[in-house]
Formats: sequence, structure tokens, C-alpha cells
Amino acid sequence: MKLIAKTFLFFLFPCFLFSQSNWVYLLNENNFSGWEIKQGKANFDINEDNVVTATTILNSPSTYMGTVRHYDDFILEYEIFATPGLNSGVQFRSLISEKGHVYGYQCELDTDEFRSWTGGIYDQSRRDLFLYPLTRNEKGKNAFKNGVWNNVRVEAIGNTIRTWVNGVQCSNLLDDTSKTGFIAMQLHSINSEKDLGKVVKWKNMRILTSNLEKNRWPVESYATEINHIDNFLSDDQISKGWKFLWDGKTSAGWRGAKLKTFPEKGWVIEDGALKVISSGGRETGGAGDIVTIKKFSNFELEVDFKISKGANSGIKYFVDTNMNKGEGSSIGLEFQILDDKNHPDSKKGVLGNRTVGSLYDLITAENLQESRGKRKILPNTWHRARIVVNGSHVEHWMDNIKMLEYDRHSQVFKSLVNYSKYQKWPGFGQADSGHILLQDHGDEVYFKNIKIREY
Repeated sequence: MKLIAKTFLFFLFPCFLFSQSNWVYLLNENNFSGWEIKQGKANFDINEDNVVTATTILNSPSTYMGTVRHYDDFILEYEIFATPGLNSGVQFRSLISEKGHVYGYQCELDTDEFRSWTGGIYDQSRRDLFLYPLTRNEKGKNAFKNGVWNNVRVEAIGNTIRTWVNGVQCSNLLDDTSKTGFIAMQLHSINSEKDLGKVVKWKNMRILTSNLEKNRWPVESYATEINHIDNFLSDDQISKGWKFLWDGKTSAGWRGAKLKTFPEKGWVIEDGALKVISSGGRETGGAGDIVTIKKFSNFELEVDFKISKGANSGIKYFVDTNMNKGEGSSIGLEFQILDDKNHPDSKKGVLGNRTVGSLYDLITAENLQESRGKRKILPNTWHRARIVVNGSHVEHWMDNIKMLEYDRHSQVFKSLVNYSKYQKWPGFGQADSGHILLQDHGDEVYFKNIKIREY
């Protein structure tokens, strides 16, 4: 019976068979010794069983009860409970800004059953985006259970951050932004009286800071790796066929869309990024677009981009550089890059089909994986475009959230083209292969981590 029980526990929690002797409980004296409030006004209480309870209040920013000590590499485990309807989490490798705001990594707690991103990684008050939403890990999305205690595990070792909820892997992140910081329990701010008095609870919070490699859990194939390290391909990415389209240093593999060589001016290689020099916002006022020398058919493309305020640009694919040899950009399907708030083009077109992430002038980008609407693309902040092409099927993703999908050979797509600015180009979007293009629309824009894998 003991062998059967042990095998069962290992199946659920592989660390059960590893040495437990070096674990340290962070809350074990019925008080908050070694902890302090970092931000906010809400109360955190602890009872004789070392269960921490935080209760929502109005008129307070998010409140954090954090460790005085900072931790770099560790494995953290805890149990968490939240009243349905709340959003919360646990900060780690986090710090305090000069304005007194907590910032850093957060292991998300999400009671929204439509989204279900518990175990995802959010970059709190820094990039203010999900570094690892659970949009590409369906099994991980189903791990969290509302209204009961859930087991959470966070492994932050070197540049790898991985999480598990109830024994199911949720995140598999590579990021090198933070090396050390405090751990903190978060009670999220609320804006409505209907959420007043709801609670988040934590218990059995323990940490391991030594012998980490022997205590790591195996990575699951369903937990897609997301890499945010600049100009670096992981072993996992290399094994899956990922390659850089741009090496981060030279113009190799690229040329001007209407040139035989790379433009002599207008594009600058700066700190591992390609920078478009502003020429006053005129589409044909600068050096012009650049394209890959090679053509591509079926692929998954990732490009990180950063826009200046009011900027306009784009990533085009299935580009035929012979289609438009006159003024203006080369013709191809376009992932629109735009400052929606400050550029007038966002109000043109039809029902927002020229906003950021859209298939330009054809299909409007929407947030297909959250009920909150499309997340903002902020100037001077890095964001990620992802384009997936598999035969006729095409997808646009932004910051790992799906924005749209379509069949480029369908009657619906051809009808959309007939009512767009592309109607004058015969066979638009129907080519078997084409170049990939980065657009110079006369505004300062940056591109980096341009990588692709072909199917």
C-alpha cells in the first residue's frame, strides 16, 4: 500500500520523492515576522494555523505583503484560495520603484473562467503585459479550480520561470529582466462595491533555495515555451526549427524592397534592434521598406516591435516586390503596426480594420481570448507580433493573444479584397510564396528578435 500511495503522489507531484529537508516555510510563527506591507492599505491577517487572509477594500491601490529578504533562484510552493470574481497573485523577483510602486514578475491568480490564466506570468508595473498568458496552453488553462484551495509551484532558476497549478504545468518562460527581489502576496485593487469584502487566502508557503536542479520538475510538451531573451534561441526552439531572420548585427538576408541591396540610409542597427529613422511620417519620404531576400510559404513568424508616439508601420507577408514598382509600399498582406490612440489612420478604413494587429484594410483585430477587449499597444514599449500561416489558414497574434484568423483562399476573403484598397491588384493574397517586409512609413519604429520557423 505504501508503494502504491508513493507512486500516486509522485504522479501528481513529482517533487514528492525528492529531498524535503531544505525547504523553509515562510509563514510559520502565526505572525508576519520577516514580512512587511510594500504598497496599499488593505489588511492581511494570519491565524493560528498560519493561514493568511486579505480582504478587499475600496479606495486603495493593490496591496502587497512581501518578504523583507530578497531571493534570486528558488522553488516556491503555496496553496491559494480566492473568492470567485477576484484577480490576485504572488509577486517574485520584485522591487519598489522610486514612486513606491511594486514592480516585477507575478504568478497570476485568475478566477475568470473564460480567460483562466492562473499560473500565467504578468510583468507588474513595468512592461504591464503578460509575458506568459495561458493562450497557448489549453491544458494549463484547465488546471485551476474556482472556490477551493489550489496548489501552486513556481520555479525561478536562472533565466527560466516555470509554474504549475495542481500538478499541471502552466508557464514555461524564458526572461532575463529580473535576477532578484522580494516575494509578495498581492490583493488586487477593486473598483466596485460588489467586490467589497471578498478574500484571498494563502497557506503552506515554503521555499527551496539550494539543490534546485535535483528538485526541478520535468517540462511538459503541452506547455509551449515563450522566449523573451533578446537575440537568443533556446535549445527547444532550435529543435523545433526556429531560425533568426535577422542576426541582430548586420543587414544579411535583407534588401530594400525596391533595391538590390540594403538601403544605405534610413535604417540603423542600434543595440540589437533595427531602427527606422523618422522622415516626417511620409510613406515614401525615407529609405523605403526592406524585405527578406528569401521567399516563404508556410511559417510561424515572431517580431518584437516598438513604436514612437503617433507612429505607423507594418509587417507584410506574401509580398510581391514586382507588383508595385511606383511610389508607395510594396504590396502584400499586412499585420498593421500603429499607435491607435495618436495616429489618424486608426479611425479610417471600416470598423477599425486599420488598427494595430489588424489585417490592414481587411479584417479588424480583436481580443479573441479575453472578454476585456483588445489590450493597448503603448509607445516606447516592446510588443510582439506573431503571424502563423499554414496553407490557407492565417492567424495574427499580439503579445501572445490571438487577434484574428482567416482563410486567404476563401470566398469571404476575396469579397473583402474586392471592397478594399487592394481590389486593383489581381490575385492579391493568393500567392504560394512571398517575401516578408518591414515597413518604413516615415515614423521612428524599432524591430528586434525577428525569427521564423517553416512548416
